[in-house]
Amino acid sequence: MQLDLNLLAALDALLEEGSVAGAAARLHVTAPAMSRSLGRIRRTTGDQILVRTGRTMTPTPYALAVREQVHELLHQVHGVLAPSRELDLATLERTFTLRWHDSLIALSGPALLSAVREQAPGVRLRFVAESSTDTPELRRGEVDLEANANRPSAPDIRTESVGETHLVVVVRQDHPLTRLKTLTAQQYAAAEHITVSRRGNLSNALDDALAQLGLSRRVVASAPTEAAALEFARTTDLLLCVPEATTRSAVTDLGLAVLPLPLELPPAPVYLSWHHRYDTDPAHAWLRGLARTALNLDGAPS
Repeated sequence: MQLDLNLLAALDALLEEGSVAGAAARLHVTAPAMSRSLGRIRRTTGDQILVRTGRTMTPTPYALAVREQVHELLHQVHGVLAPSRELDLATLERTFTLRWHDSLIALSGPALLSAVREQAPGVRLRFVAESSTDTPELRRGEVDLEANANRPSAPDIRTESVGETHLVVVVRQDHPLTRLKTLTAQQYAAAEHITVSRRGNLSNALDDALAQLGLSRRVVASAPTEAAALEFARTTDLLLCVPEATTRSAVTDLGLAVLPLPLELPPAPVYLSWHHRYDTDPAHAWLRGLARTALNLDGAPS
């Protein structure tokens, strides 16, 4: 059997994009050319790979089973055939997928995209939402970089701390608590609250800290994103506790007030995570460097 490595790249693109048109755009070929590649892949594997379901294409069980292996093989081929090729940002054509916490996308995403476009105009960024459950996309290579407060424990995931920020209380500007000289833990606990949780949790580390003081609070709602929770805080008397760095632009834009959190809690960390397969990938290393700068929460907003 004569193997064509171009088919491997085409198969990887088809499985990643889930459509002939998307795969063609990814590899910068025409849709008819990609259709012909799909036909050759089907004849070679004896499997349909993608089948039409209504207006969309659905991967077959075989395609799902080999997707991770195909992606890894293609990465290995690139490493073998071009291990020492210099990174030419001016001509780099690549799409990176980033799964960041929504507040970090709002805070640091624009700065990252601006830096990327200035240095490598052919690079595209796909920011995707965090899942409500732990997912293996980072290990499968479907996500290039994660940025959030979680430190993955898997041994094949690289993680580094890129910043930290203290928690603050956010309320509407004319909230009764803004007229107090100092917000106490008792006053904080007596108010009604909203939490941010993509899993819908109504309690978190704040409740543990209050319990140590013999206090408890009433959380009346949770929101899946910080942006949504800020809207609740803007239009109600609910208290919201969020990292200070992520409120810098929202406070001004939404007309909110920030109060010190009257509890002793460690700062909230921000971790950048990726699979170790990308350790020596020059383009990935370049993007990681830009992401570190954009996610630096210790100084002024990026």
